[in-house]
Amino acid sequence: MRLSRFFLPILKETPKEAEIVSHRLMLRAGMIRQQSAGIYSWLPLGLRVLRKIERIVEEEQARAGAVQLLMPTIQSAELWRESGRYDAYGKEMLRITDRHDRDMLYGPTNEEMITDIFRSSVRSYKDLPLNLYHIQWKFRDEVRPRFGVMRGREFLMKDAYSFDLDQEKAVESYNRMFVAYLRTYRRMGLTAIPMRAETGPIGGDLSHEFIVLADTGESAVFCHSDFLAKEIPGEDVDFDSDLSPIVADWTSNYAATEDVVDMAEFEAAVPEEKRISARGIEVGQTFYFGTKYSEPMGAKVTGPDGKDVPVHMGSYGVGVSRLLGAIIEASHDDDGIIWPASVAPFHVGVVNLKPGDDLTDGACEDLYAKLEAAGIEVLYDDTDQRAGAKFASMDLIGLPFQVVGGPRGLKDGLFEVKDRRSGEKEMLSPEAAFNKLKAALTV
Repeated sequence: MRLSRFFLPILKETPKEAEIVSHRLMLRAGMIRQQSAGIYSWLPLGLRVLRKIERIVEEEQARAGAVQLLMPTIQSAELWRESGRYDAYGKEMLRITDRHDRDMLYGPTNEEMITDIFRSSVRSYKDLPLNLYHIQWKFRDEVRPRFGVMRGREFLMKDAYSFDLDQEKAVESYNRMFVAYLRTYRRMGLTAIPMRAETGPIGGDLSHEFIVLADTGESAVFCHSDFLAKEIPGEDVDFDSDLSPIVADWTSNYAATEDVVDMAEFEAAVPEEKRISARGIEVGQTFYFGTKYSEPMGAKVTGPDGKDVPVHMGSYGVGVSRLLGAIIEASHDDDGIIWPASVAPFHVGVVNLKPGDDLTDGACEDLYAKLEAAGIEVLYDDTDQRAGAKFASMDLIGLPFQVVGGPRGLKDGLFEVKDRRSGEKEMLSPEAAFNKLKAALTV
């Protein structure tokens, strides 16, 4: 993509309303624009990252056996009255009325709707286990939206829902999602620690929040430091096998949010030198809640004995849009964002320091074309901005690599190649620069 044809509204000054790093950098880097309190437009650079996060989530859900569908944002209040949650949910739910005076709502979550879909289509235990998920916009009317996408009112979320015959099978489904989450976050360059958590309005008695440690986290967390060095299940993990040993390993050390922490238990279970008391950002949560929704809503299947029984359910959320903020909070420096390659909006920024010069144009255009042909996503700065502004913008948007082509270096046949994370720079020939980038950015 040529920068001269791209929409990238970089801000020189930090907006006053931005309180935390991710919010400041997302606004300055032209990733989002606030439309009203807690509601944002996603500009091209931000949307590219959002789609890459979605893709990783989709790939790991598919590996774990979940099947994707898409449910609407607007839901009927009648479904929520069936489950008993319509009045209990609170003011976070945006309640609306259509032109026929029917009570509707902008969905904050989808347990009721997915249960309705299930009960209309599935009758036998032979059709289980089943896990259905979608990635859809949600709305929760936060009393004080703040921190940009970290605590907005409208947000993009992956929510999956498992259906099983009994508790034993439901826990197996829970374990599959648990392991899928560990892999999902690691692929985005994050270490997300599963912590005991309150189930809140979702319900149930088994839940884990997946927390990324960050100074700007919204809640206090307490855990064992060994979590930071644990090995994530690799490509060879078999989701059809017994995953309980992996889950047991990841839940054997103490980890809890402030809502459920038992300080005496924490101090007894974790040696003093291993204790972490910090702030954390929630990027996902898993729930097993049994028959909380299936029983009142009549979601039953015929079991092996011929009797109808309510199915056991779980739900599993990933904050897709919130993850952008979490990644930035975990990966930035004073100059801007530092994207992991897996979610970066572009892999490489090619900077032409003298557009219109035959030497720099020819070398930069040639490298740009070769990288694109190799499947490497390039943002090519072919604009006539001054060099300092070009460098500052590239550091701000945080692409994994920068390649600078200027008259001095190219006179000797050399590009400057910069690794954004380490800051290391090398002077390389066009061929060597291409080979280095291809080796680093392709599998």
